[in-house]
Parts: sequence; C-alpha cells; structure tokens
Amino acid sequence: MSRKLFVHPAVTMPLFTRSMGSESGFFPAERTSMLRNKLFTDRTAVVTGGGSGLGKSIAKTLAILGANVFIFSRREEVLKSACEEIKDQIGIKSPTATSGGNMDYAVADVRDTDAVRRALDACRAKFGVPDLIVNNAAANFISPTERLSSNAFGTIVDIVLKGTANVTLQTGKDLIAAGKPGTFLAITAVYTQTGSAYVVPSAAAKAGVEAMVKSLAVEWSRYGLRFNAIAPGPIYTKGAFSRLDPTGEFIKQLPSRIPAQRLGTPEELANLAAYLLSDYSSWLNGQVINFDGGETVALAGEFNGLLRNLSDKDWDTIEQLIRKNKQS
Repeated sequence: MSRKLFVHPAVTMPLFTRSMGSESGFFPAERTSMLRNKLFTDRTAVVTGGGSGLGKSIAKTLAILGANVFIFSRREEVLKSACEEIKDQIGIKSPTATSGGNMDYAVADVRDTDAVRRALDACRAKFGVPDLIVNNAAANFISPTERLSSNAFGTIVDIVLKGTANVTLQTGKDLIAAGKPGTFLAITAVYTQTGSAYVVPSAAAKAGVEAMVKSLAVEWSRYGLRFNAIAPGPIYTKGAFSRLDPTGEFIKQLPSRIPAQRLGTPEELANLAAYLLSDYSSWLNGQVINFDGGETVALAGEFNGLLRNLSDKDWDTIEQLIRKNKQS
C-alpha cells in the first residue's frame, strides 16, 4: 500500500515535537497502582470485555486492590488466559488469598440479554451481587461510511450501546432489589463529543452510552448508584490498533498531535478507572472524563496549530506589526 495515501499536510504537520526520549520526558507514564491495597476488599467487580486490552488492565488493577473480579466476553480462551495470567502475576492461588481479590469468568455476548443474565448469575453465585460495573466491551474499525453494510453498522451499535444497556439494566435492577449501592463506569472515546469521520457507528453508539451515563446518574442516584465515563484518547492495544491502524502508519503521527507527546497506557487508564470506582470519587457523578494527554483541546483551539511552531524571531516581527497597527 502506497504511503502517499496517508500523506496530507494538514495531518502530518506536527503540532508538538518530542524533545526528550521516546516517551515524553515531562509526562512520564506511571504504571503502578496509585491507590491503597485492599481498597476494594469485599467488593465485586464486573468488567465486560475484560479478557484483553483496556478491560484486562482494569480487571488486573481492581484485583490488585482487593476486589473479586468477574470478566466476560465472547472468547473463552481469551478469558481463561487473562484470569490465569492475572492470578499468577498478583499471587492469587485460592479464594482465600490475601494478596488480592479473586477472579473468574463466563462466556457471554453482551448483545444477548439471556447470556448476560447467565453470566451475572454465575458471578453472583461465586462472589455475590456485583457493585462495581465496568462497561468496556466494544467493537470498532475504520471505514468510509458508504462502504459499511447495515449489518456492520448494526453490529457495532449493538455491542457498544445495546450491550452497555443490557449489562447496566440487569446489574442496576439487581442492586436496587438488594438495596445495595454501586458504581458504574463506561469506557467511551474522546471523539464521541465531537463526532468523527470513518468511525461513525462507534461515535454514535458511544454518544448514546454517554447520554445513558448522565441520565442514570440523576435517575438512579436515589438508589445509591453512581455513574461516570472515561473518554480515552489514543492508547495502544494490539486488538484495537489492528482495526483502527492496520497499516501501522497512524501511530507514528499520533504523538505529534498530543501536548503530552505520547500515547496513553492501559495502566494509566486502569488507575483512573479504579479512582472513579472508589469512594474517593463519591462526589463525582454523571461526568465524562477526557483522558487524552490534551489532544482534544489541542486540536480544538483555532490558533493552536497555526502558531505553535513560530520562532522567537517570528513573534518579534508579529509584536512589531501589532504595535504599528495600534498606532494607525
């Protein structure tokens, strides 16, 4: 594939250039847990899409912090591998382990209401009613919208929006019936707020998720249920980038669009997720947190790209012209 397909002055001209190392020297990534051990002892978390990518990182962090974590998605081999890997990494050998919470999984397609019910019943039998709910399951790929079939469009919307609704409704009703408080967190995307070409089904579906988060934050607060969302910018995971950057060209350009001059990491997002799920953030409700290294505001400002790369000499000239024009 010719690289000329991906070359356009407006896209390739860097807003920000790295000055220190491969990872921005001013904004290093912290990959260890920021919260105290045992924070989530006696709490049960459900993480959809928890076998890989961002979901797996969130599941691991919650387990490290003492939660019993139940993950589900469509592929059993991925779920089983993730559970075994995380248990081994944090020293979980038995349900009575003291080094962290425990983990288990169930195979379930979030689009299937009955499958979600079976998975939640399995979680309840193992750990009790889940009170930390992470809606992370998603589907996405880049494509001109006119090339999408109705099935492709519908599949993405069903996984993202219907899947989130299925999990939220069933876990919410369980918590309300049990008289138990709970915290919900959705993983969306920064482009949800502005829209984005070439990922229209995802942008539309995640906009619906954010509307659900804000609406239920009000409606279900009387039951002690709290809702927030994280809207991540570019964070590399193998699965996501295989569909969003199949040529490997875009990842080279992304850091120059971000003031932090690097991509985010799954561990950083997991730390934010843990905070938002914890009682430390109990006054945060109905919020969507942009987690993007400053990308959104950098690309939104009218003068950000126009003036970013001017030299001191350029500014001296501009200052002189402004002073001259003020006198005229």
